Amino acid sequence: MKAERRLRIGIDTGGTFTDVVAVDESTGAVVITKTPTTTQDPSLGVLEGIRKVLRLAGGGEVAAVSHGTTVATNALLAERYDGLALVTTAGFRHVLEIARQSVPQGYGNSYFWVKPQRLVPLHHVREVAERVDFHGEVLTPIDETAAAEVAAWLRRKGLTAVGVSFIHAYANPAHERRMRDIIARALPEAHVSISSEVLPEYREYERTMTTLVDAFVKGRVARYVGAIHERLAGELGPAVPFYVMKSNGGVISAREVAEHPITTILSGPAAGALGASALAVAAGYDRVLTADVGGTSTDVCLVEHGTPGITTDGAVGRFPVKVPMVDIVTVGSGGGSIARVGRDGGLRVGPDSAGADPGPMCYGRGGDRTAATDAHLFLGRIPPALLGGEIALDVGAAERGLARLGEAMRLPPARVAEGILEIAAWNQANAIRQVSVKRGLDPRDYTLVAFGGAGPLLAGRLLDLLGLRAALIPPSPGNVSALGLLVVDVKNDYVQTLVQRHDRLEPTRVEEHFRHLESRARAALRAEGFADDEIRIGRSADLRYFGQAWEVRVELPPGPVGEALAAETVERFHAAHEQRFGYSYRQTPGARATGRQIVEWVNLRATGIGPIERPKVAELPPGDGRPERARRGTRAVVFDGLALPSALYERRHLAPGDVLAAPAIVEEFGATTVIFPGLTAEVDRFGNLVLTRRPA
Repeated sequence: MKAERRLRIGIDTGGTFTDVVAVDESTGAVVITKTPTTTQDPSLGVLEGIRKVLRLAGGGEVAAVSHGTTVATNALLAERYDGLALVTTAGFRHVLEIARQSVPQGYGNSYFWVKPQRLVPLHHVREVAERVDFHGEVLTPIDETAAAEVAAWLRRKGLTAVGVSFIHAYANPAHERRMRDIIARALPEAHVSISSEVLPEYREYERTMTTLVDAFVKGRVARYVGAIHERLAGELGPAVPFYVMKSNGGVISAREVAEHPITTILSGPAAGALGASALAVAAGYDRVLTADVGGTSTDVCLVEHGTPGITTDGAVGRFPVKVPMVDIVTVGSGGGSIARVGRDGGLRVGPDSAGADPGPMCYGRGGDRTAATDAHLFLGRIPPALLGGEIALDVGAAERGLARLGEAMRLPPARVAEGILEIAAWNQANAIRQVSVKRGLDPRDYTLVAFGGAGPLLAGRLLDLLGLRAALIPPSPGNVSALGLLVVDVKNDYVQTLVQRHDRLEPTRVEEHFRHLESRARAALRAEGFADDEIRIGRSADLRYFGQAWEVRVELPPGPVGEALAAETVERFHAAHEQRFGYSYRQTPGARATGRQIVEWVNLRATGIGPIERPKVAELPPGDGRPERARRGTRAVVFDGLALPSALYERRHLAPGDVLAAPAIVEEFGATTVIFPGLTAEVDRFGNLVLTRRPA
């Protein structure tokens, strides 16, 4: 009897569509599909997407499900923080007001900047007498009577999301743990987060903010993931593993998500960057810029040697979230970005979006604001129906919206449409500049990997705007984020602040802290079912020059911490600092470090990795060099005010070695690639479309 195929499923919920990928573990065969996102209850769209992909795959046993979600991010961006409270050390009630001194746009503005509204109003902040120093020594024991009074007050006020952030709790968590126990007795239904577990690092403002964010999203993420897990168990059986994507580029089991919801803040965008990186590396590109363009936003990430950058200085909206996350810059430029006329009479595009419901005007669902998708449709750059005909588009509605904008600017609809798309392209280009030029890197040294439902539409224009080497459009670009969920490992990060000058470093103490962090990482991975011989542990540290306010993270060489290993780590820090900022303060060999040459160790980090088998990127058999087999007609497409006859190709019929001349349109389920005049597209051995500029 033939064994039933085993499928691993990745499912990414976006603002407009829920993308699904199923990979056969034995053959590597991939099945993709999309379904509209059910915005009122996204878990329903997740379940429908899984049912749909199983039907298309012809059935099979589900080996695992991995999910990328924006529930935590969307909850923060809504900026409604009902029921959130802060408990802090006596005397530090105003930690959120004080914050940091940084001012947007610098101090040279002609206006006075007012700090944004705090996450927790002052009347929802309570203090408790207690104090430890930065070594962890108890200076003032916790006042348990005062703590019980605070817990009773929380119960009376009905504040069920509570962040506890005591000064220097990263060095000694005992008081925070006691406060949590007292709250749990008085208010069992409360979601309590303590800073010593969420972010055991110094800098009280960032630690407090991150703890509050964790407390706020904890209940929402738990309900969402719990609903999906329950429905999946009923549909597929309780034994099927269910993973959720983390911001750090790994996954975590659903049962762990409720305890560490902050780790899923950039779940969806991280999956996209990792999926694009994997496809680019397979195709031979190790320096790439990924651009994930969906219905609402463009997420950009720089990838060096196949690895996306990781940062702990991220933010969601206006709030710092200091947890490890893939280093992504997001701008409000997507297919649903709304176009409008500004007060100065000029055209504006985004960052607000028409979303999935009602969507752009051409969706015919009652939307009355013109979006980028309307412009693409009117100019002939996308077909009259999306998803293989599942979603019919109304070109008349798109034209009416464009004409209305044109009346205000005294321009014909076609010029308005081209203006919308040019502004959208520049918005995306500016995001790419933020992760490249702003960091001293030349985008011309990189290849663009454009994906997402709207990514391939303007990739050719970005090629010219930024002078990029090439643009790579992977097969099924709308499902790359879902694929990214299947190419990552289980990954956990642990951190501990330990500030020591390098010339006074205590290697034995540093090694003890690393071993404690590693034991936590190993315990978590064992709970996920990994054997000791499967677990991998990575060590890193945040270092800085004496007097600096911010650190640079470097990987430690293998082995226990001793004088030689510590010296090599500092040398790596000098090199990393010079690469990032253009200078370093290396001291002369044999000389004593003075002033700026003194290096400080600040944070120690351990990363535990439980490897998961990744699907292989399959090579395709070469074609006969005749792309006519995929051609299915011609359509007039507007470029620079001219309606040019453009060849239409069905992507699934293209083969490696095919070369397409511009102008042309390549259509597939879920995405459309525009080959602008002056470009050439070639299909590589993996089925990627590689866009390059035609030689003059």
